[in-house]
Amino acid sequence: MSGYDVDALRREEFPWTVAGESIYLNNASTGPLPQRTVAALDEWNRLRANPQRVQQDLQFSTLARGRSLIASMIGADASEIALAANTSFGINLAAFALPLKRGDVVLSPDGEFPANVYPWMQLAARRGIEFRQLTCDEGVLDPDRLAIELEDERVRVVTVSWVQAVSGARVDLKALGSLCRARGVFFVVDAIQGLGPLTVDLRETPVDILSSGAQKWLVAPWGSAFVYVRRELIQQLEPHDVSWMAVKNSDDFSRLSNYDLTWRDDARRFEFITLPYQDFGGMNASLELIQSLGLREVSAHALRLADRIVEWACSRDDVELVTPALASRHGAIVLIRPPDGRAASERLTAARVAHSWREGAIRLSPHFYNTMDEVERALQILAPF
Repeated sequence: MSGYDVDALRREEFPWTVAGESIYLNNASTGPLPQRTVAALDEWNRLRANPQRVQQDLQFSTLARGRSLIASMIGADASEIALAANTSFGINLAAFALPLKRGDVVLSPDGEFPANVYPWMQLAARRGIEFRQLTCDEGVLDPDRLAIELEDERVRVVTVSWVQAVSGARVDLKALGSLCRARGVFFVVDAIQGLGPLTVDLRETPVDILSSGAQKWLVAPWGSAFVYVRRELIQQLEPHDVSWMAVKNSDDFSRLSNYDLTWRDDARRFEFITLPYQDFGGMNASLELIQSLGLREVSAHALRLADRIVEWACSRDDVELVTPALASRHGAIVLIRPPDGRAASERLTAARVAHSWREGAIRLSPHFYNTMDEVERALQILAPF
């Protein structure tokens, strides 16, 4: 059972679900906005209409609150959090700020989402780095396989998605991170399809750089994201893209022409100001909602719904399950191939069940505000006989 009242949550924060506008099982694409987040955005727009209403303290306290909320969610310190507009920012930061030289190797599983591919391809083209994509079952890098690959001393970076967008499979972050840390290899994580349905404590899980947008499973506005940089690594990295507020003393607007390219001591050296304050105000409202419900409770509810889809697919001879069946090996993304493929997807669309069609499969991605009845309805439409 869920640790919170899902029906009350739907009435208060997602009223369109109660009104029957749609069954939304497409959180891996874009998450909905809670009512409190919509209200926060409306208030920011009201203030922004007359910039005099938006004082500097409000702008920067909003960003500080966002760093704090994110840090508490992932077991980090706020000083290790840089806010950004998307996941790609953090992957580019890793690609172009890590101390790599010609001939070094970056390892990645095949099947990664392009945000975790193109920056490394460009790095290889510019600097002579080898970007080596490994053929992996379900796009998941296995710890035993990684241990063998790390025997090549040229490997300097391993970069993975926590949960694969086109298979729903998840990696063992702790096992992979521990192998990398033991060998002095940088471990980079694209977390956007994991964080929310899954939880992580970076005090116990060795990760060097972790990047995630908030617009999917964290039900926040577009344009809100973050990158975590391990505290011990911050001082070793210089920003690739330089912001005028990346340096010390830039909070004092009366001294901006006293140019001093001395980086901040914390992860704010990587932030690219000006950030969309209103989007982070909305993100804060969404994160406060999730944390008020309980991170583990939110995770348990989303995974329970995903497990039901997996169970249903496994029970049928005419449905292929693309996602790993074992609960420990998937997140809240489930991909299936019903017997009539695209036609089944069209039935879902006609019945106003939001989903995705990915790589020849139907992708369902339930979350903490969805109900088991909604999932059962979708399954009934998928295979009505």
